[in-house]
Amino acid sequence: MNDARFFNDEPFLDDEGTDLLGRAQYAGHAVELLGRVRAQTETGVLALIGPWGSGKSSVLGKVIRLLQSRNGRDAWLVAELNPWLYSDLESLTAALFSEIRAALPKEERWSEARQNIGSFGQAISPLGKLTALAGLDSEGLLKAVSDRISGDSSASAAKRKAEDALRKAGQPVLVIMDDLDRLTPDELLLVFKLVRLVGHLPNVYYLISFDEQTLMDVLQRSDLVGNSETRAREFLEKIIQVRLDLPAFRERDAAAMSTRALSALLDSHGLSMTPGEQQRFSEAYFRHLQERLQTPRGVKRYFGQADATLGSLVGNVDLVDFLIVTFLRTAEPGVYRLLKRHRAELMGTSIDWAQRHSTQRPGERADRWRSRLREAGVAEQHVKGVLNLLAQLFPTVQKDLGNGNDTKAVAQRRGIGSPDYFDRYMVFGVPDDDLPEAAFDEALAQMSTDTPGEEAAELLLRLRDDTHRIARRIEQRRSAGVSLPAAALLRAIADCCGELTAEPEMMGLVSGDMSLQFLARDLLTDLSPDQRAPVLAAMASTPDGAILATRTLHRATNPGDNDSEEVQTTEDWSLQARDTVAERIAQHLAPTTGRPAEELTESETDLIWMWRHTHPDNLRPWLRERLDNGWEALPLLGKLLRPTSRTRLLIDESVLAGLDAMFGLDDLYTRLDPLLQAQSSNSPADEYQANILQALREHAPPGLRDRG
Repeated sequence: MNDARFFNDEPFLDDEGTDLLGRAQYAGHAVELLGRVRAQTETGVLALIGPWGSGKSSVLGKVIRLLQSRNGRDAWLVAELNPWLYSDLESLTAALFSEIRAALPKEERWSEARQNIGSFGQAISPLGKLTALAGLDSEGLLKAVSDRISGDSSASAAKRKAEDALRKAGQPVLVIMDDLDRLTPDELLLVFKLVRLVGHLPNVYYLISFDEQTLMDVLQRSDLVGNSETRAREFLEKIIQVRLDLPAFRERDAAAMSTRALSALLDSHGLSMTPGEQQRFSEAYFRHLQERLQTPRGVKRYFGQADATLGSLVGNVDLVDFLIVTFLRTAEPGVYRLLKRHRAELMGTSIDWAQRHSTQRPGERADRWRSRLREAGVAEQHVKGVLNLLAQLFPTVQKDLGNGNDTKAVAQRRGIGSPDYFDRYMVFGVPDDDLPEAAFDEALAQMSTDTPGEEAAELLLRLRDDTHRIARRIEQRRSAGVSLPAAALLRAIADCCGELTAEPEMMGLVSGDMSLQFLARDLLTDLSPDQRAPVLAAMASTPDGAILATRTLHRATNPGDNDSEEVQTTEDWSLQARDTVAERIAQHLAPTTGRPAEELTESETDLIWMWRHTHPDNLRPWLRERLDNGWEALPLLGKLLRPTSRTRLLIDESVLAGLDAMFGLDDLYTRLDPLLQAQSSNSPADEYQANILQALREHAPPGLRDRG
């Protein structure tokens, strides 16, 4: 099967390459059997029987070709009749004789047979159906009516003449009727009446095709047979002399045909599977897909659906996940809709899922999924297989079944189980709010060569608006060993870090700032030591960048203790970076000299804290100079110690340690001493500043608590 044959439901014929299923051999057997039947009887009915989609039409097509290729005594004439087109016996009868006449050669020696066949058809057809027989014009119709009234036009006489002519011609006619199982009960009985009674003519044979179980069901809905399988089977046996049961579609046939179809699919899109992908698809196929792809039509339909939607997804999704999702969409549409409905739970971002996961045992969670699958229309015998497919796609389902899961691997392969790629499988493309992989890689290439382009500009825009996803996708490439423009990315991250619009993730616990901080730390460690200090200095060229640079330096020098407030400066590059970043912070804080402490912005107080974490020895004299030249200690503390609410302040040992590093506690308490000693009636008007004083009184180190 080549890719041109994906998008139709036509039978497989001889031009489609290797006959994997042996249909050509079976068609040869059918033709041989027709010859034997002809030798023993002058008319008969044969039935080609097989399930829907098993290849009956393909065999019929091959039978027709074989018969048409024969000459001499073995030659057959072939007429094809589609019963679907006719709603009553008269129309169907006229059509039968029209098809037989059309099948007869146009040579002179066949003229008598054609005329007598037409006469027989006229004799048994109502006047209103005569034009269907030979395409008569109005004059011919009037003559036919006149002949019917005045001449020897009895049906029995016409039939004898037709029989004599067909015997004299000596060449068999095979009438082929396909898909009888798709008729209504009344239509089916009309066809059988035609075959066994009206059309029972010498040298006329019938090859009909149907799915036996479906046909039996149709017969049992008819008034003639009633709801009795025994009567239906007996009735069928009276009609059919010879059964041709289509060979079973074996597992090896299905596997061979699926392999061929998969190869055609991959070739048509210029793809190939890695050994890991082959293993994953084989697991899905042999565990569940194989039992559902039981007919050639089923295989063809499945891979046709995959081919129809793969185009825009090539390179943007995981191929195996795509094939599994396509199977679910094709065979279990209710499950496909279920994926959309339970997206948050499948991604592990649902609060309800987190609560259930902490309170329910794996068996209970698995039962919940089984119930959902049944409600989605999955037959009981397929529930286990479909659930296993979901577990192969989604780490959350895998965990609900009590097994381990690897969310990182799913994201790495761009699987549907990652929130960054899920939507691509639902819209059959890359959504407008997403960035295709090719554009993503081109943006990185542009940044690497310092050749700005449209893709790089788009990546930087999305880094601001879609921070978490872009950061994760960069991390995925980093984890896969892709060479990244780490220095350029760090500078870009620093440039946009103060303008982030992305909403927090992980139920509000992870902000865009945090995602960038962890990404920046990893990118910094990818640089050689001699590159790190200059890149951090470049990052710190803006106030927001200086804050990010400090946090990046902090995380990079404290890999096992990210809660520590001090930058561990044990290597030359980190010492240089500490000094450079602290210098940039001092430059950004220079404009604060002429303003009171009350007017410090949030960004400026963040910079003071960053300076404290980077180089407290340089910060302390700078703050003391500010306090000596106009800043007041209490308003400054009010800016630096921002609380979660205006009425609550927590001062503990870590806060005191920070104040000591910034001010020196002795110097700070000395400057605040008048306020600390003042009576409560003389407390500052600002309630929060008053709370700071009270907290400092309560937490004053020994020796300072009782001074004055």
